[in-house]
Amino acid sequence: MAPVFFYKPSARANEDVTNWHWWLWVWLPVVIAISVICIESTTTFSALNTSSILRPIMERLFGVFADANWESFHHYLRKTGHFVGYGTVGFTFLRAWLHTLARRGRMALLSWRIESSILAIFSTAIVASADEFHQTFLPGRTGTPVDVMLDTAGACTMCLLVWLLCWVGRSPQEFDMSDGPEFGS
Repeated sequence: MAPVFFYKPSARANEDVTNWHWWLWVWLPVVIAISVICIESTTTFSALNTSSILRPIMERLFGVFADANWESFHHYLRKTGHFVGYGTVGFTFLRAWLHTLARRGRMALLSWRIESSILAIFSTAIVASADEFHQTFLPGRTGTPVDVMLDTAGACTMCLLVWLLCWVGRSPQEFDMSDGPEFGS
């Protein structure tokens, strides 16, 4: 399967891929990304536990941290992890939605991109909301709407990066693959 970020697969090519292999190939990265989120949503990855793991690593790299400095650094490190992690989740959703919506057949290139991006961001926001809700039931974890917004911002940023790096400045002719390689090759 050629990279969907650089062309829109033709509907003709998609007609041959109705089996479960295609669905597995398209959606497995999303399942893996959500699985990682589920694992990180446990008490094992609470701030208290990650501090005891990350502090020795960071002190080895950057020197000793005063306790007050470490707490602040650790907080921002965890929030950066939220942003980057959910940006990755958003990226996997974007890829899956681009492939899935391309199966519809004729769809304007801009509509295909916009709808896929919106669905990727919305899907990520749902996962982030479920994750934060789950954390409200765990000791040592807190679920906050601020984290949902941060997570969704990570997905928005990743979608924006795809737009800027892959789609801005490219002509629509570069994306016409109706006579190009078969989807899945």
